[in-house]
Amino acid sequence: MKIVLAYSGGLDTSVLLAWLKEIYDAEVIAFCANIGQEEELQGLHAKARRTGASKVYIDDLQEEFARDFIFPMMRAGAIYEGQYFLGTSIARPLIAKRMVEIARKEKAQALAHGATGKGNDQVRFELTAAALEPDVEVIAPWRDERFRQQFPGRSEMIRYCEEKGIPVQASAKKPYSMDRNLLHISYEAGMLEDPWFDAFAPGNKKMFTLSVAPEDAPNRAEYVTLEFRKGNCVAVNGRKLSPLGVMKVLNKLGGKHGVGRVDMVENRFVGMKSRGVYETPGGSILHFAHRQMESLTMDREVMHLRDSLVPRYSELVYYGFWFSPERLALQALVEESQKNVSGTVRVKLYKGGIYAAGRKSRLSLYHPDIATMEADPTQAYNQDDATGFIRLNALRLKVGAKVGNRR
Repeated sequence: MKIVLAYSGGLDTSVLLAWLKEIYDAEVIAFCANIGQEEELQGLHAKARRTGASKVYIDDLQEEFARDFIFPMMRAGAIYEGQYFLGTSIARPLIAKRMVEIARKEKAQALAHGATGKGNDQVRFELTAAALEPDVEVIAPWRDERFRQQFPGRSEMIRYCEEKGIPVQASAKKPYSMDRNLLHISYEAGMLEDPWFDAFAPGNKKMFTLSVAPEDAPNRAEYVTLEFRKGNCVAVNGRKLSPLGVMKVLNKLGGKHGVGRVDMVENRFVGMKSRGVYETPGGSILHFAHRQMESLTMDREVMHLRDSLVPRYSELVYYGFWFSPERLALQALVEESQKNVSGTVRVKLYKGGIYAAGRKSRLSLYHPDIATMEADPTQAYNQDDATGFIRLNALRLKVGAKVGNRR
């Protein structure tokens, strides 16, 4: 039997690698995706081999992540429950997709992951596998009673590694868990499980990685221009960039000004509420600027229709249905809506805030001559027409009111 394991080199996945090999008498292929987590990948190949992996894949997926996952989601204006930019949610389908590709190449029968049985990630991994390779088996050790009994805590894992000669460096456990990629970094569990705990208090500044506290940001605002073409940001401050380049530049700018911090209680797909703290500096700027570009170039009814679907689209991403037919159908509508979303947006960054400072486009639907409160030289809008417009729209209200008075 061959198993492809999502591997990071940390304590949990090192234990998983050895445990899977032992329990399933299997050949384990370790896979690590570089999606911008900025973790030290040097030495990971050798470490996985020493732990027992028959093969090791360490793939740089950052460009694909930005181009094929983050950018389509941004074109859709996705945001879960009004606050979460879906940083972890959108990364899991890419990781699982690559695992499926490796499984096909290596003729592996199963995939394995270290997601817990209480979280969303297990669902995201396995729904992707089901959509792309329906016959592949998925092994989730944290849902296996044998694994949970053998490893009820961190100390048992460390002892197991010592007994097996597994090269892991046991560090002090942080009072929260973290997940980082190109779009964001999340913090949850531990001390953050108390929803009254103030994550942004001065004493917790060391927790944050991507951004400074807004009060510590520069006292001088910074202006940034973003150029869009068909809904995609293609340049920042006049410099043409790939999707990956855009994310890296915006992350740096946003982090410098304390942009993109969120603390929320969200609804997990598995049924419970959970508290998460997020840093999404670049994604926050991109989402805001994209909306400004749409405000100038998108037809009203198209915008309202698309906006009505944003909660559904965001749910599909959050729940793990990235490769579902309904998400693909919604994406087709999104792409149609983005045909004219081209032009330039200027934003001001200041102490955690993002402010519109200008927008322009040759495809603009905004015409000053029509919108002006002064005399319209084009006579494109006749104010007398509003009388009939109002009367027709008021008709049903009048009829309803008269019927109501008869009760």
